[in-house]
Amino acid sequence: MGWLNFFRCLFTGLLVMTAAAAVAAGCEASSGPQRVALLELYTSEGCSSCPPADRWLSSVSSQGFGPDRVVPLALHVDYWDYIGWADRFARPIFSARQREQVKIAGGRVVYTPQLMLNGRDFRGGALARAASEINRLPSGADIKLTLSSAANVQIELNANVKTKSANRAALYVAVYQNGLSSDVRAGENRGVRLQHDYVVREWYGPISLDAAPLAWRQSIAFKPDWQTAKMGVVAFVQDQSNGEILQTLQLPFCAG
Repeated sequence: MGWLNFFRCLFTGLLVMTAAAAVAAGCEASSGPQRVALLELYTSEGCSSCPPADRWLSSVSSQGFGPDRVVPLALHVDYWDYIGWADRFARPIFSARQREQVKIAGGRVVYTPQLMLNGRDFRGGALARAASEINRLPSGADIKLTLSSAANVQIELNANVKTKSANRAALYVAVYQNGLSSDVRAGENRGVRLQHDYVVREWYGPISLDAAPLAWRQSIAFKPDWQTAKMGVVAFVQDQSNGEILQTLQLPFCAG
């Protein structure tokens, strides 16, 4: 019986060690030689015309646009909250980014839903052609992204600008979540259940690349409403002078 208990303890210890190793497992991805398009949707749960755009963004991957071609992000703005429904995903920084990107692109009007493809206003039509034009461009930056998880999410990034024409290049990092929903009880979408994908939950940047190559690390604590199996990280490098996206990289959270 003593030997039996010993082997039971040994087997249990090995299981614990294996589980701990799985939790601490990491994964990584590196950008390729061609450019990947960044598709930003500025949206709000308080805007009655936004749900169709939210659904369209959710369908991008099923339309054949994988992360090697197009990376979507949904940034919820807060300037619709005043009409009676506070969007729980909205943040002032997303409203500020929308205004800044429109200004850099030479526009004057900020609206929702608004799509921007690689820093330019995009009306949602002919995505295949627009994405192909971007994908044919050589990458303007190299990005390597490593994720690991234990008690927190550990993000490690290495980035380097490849094109000499880029001015004031900066790195941005977004933690996104899919499969979210809200039962709206006020405002223009009152009584509607809204479904969301690619919702930005955490945002970092601009992180200057003036001293590239850059090594950047960030630890993010898990939050109660996070479902890590539906989450991931997007990193992109942008030319701050003209809004051009030099390269984009997406990596889902690692499975245990």
